[in-house]
Amino acid sequence: MSDPTIFHADRATYWREHAWIAAVAMALGMGVLWAMGNPHVWTGAVGGLFAVAVRAFYLASDEASAEWVLTETDLSGPDNRHVRLAEIDKLRSLGSAVQIITRSGDKHLMKYIADRPAVVAKIEAAMARAGNAP
Repeated sequence: MSDPTIFHADRATYWREHAWIAAVAMALGMGVLWAMGNPHVWTGAVGGLFAVAVRAFYLASDEASAEWVLTETDLSGPDNRHVRLAEIDKLRSLGSAVQIITRSGDKHLMKYIADRPAVVAKIEAAMARAGNAP
């Protein structure tokens, strides 16, 4: 039996993703205020930035420290997530996440992954060794 492989969420990816979300929230906030005819459009940028920053700082300790453990037969993650390799139907890259879709339709996200192609390749290799090629 080989040692498990551990995939960690990447802090730099977490903060980069939230910077993009903040930029979009700022633009949307300003756009909504402009469309409403508000003379203080700049407050939309402040509100969007503040909302995303509060969320980012509040969730950083949990989200940016999440880890997934890949063994010869299973993939386990935060909040008691558990997927048997034989049950995995598809693996997809979505932004900075790897989406795991099971044969029964359950979906799991490995979020804030720095090197998604490498993670997908390792999971697919473990699936192949277990006799469950994607």
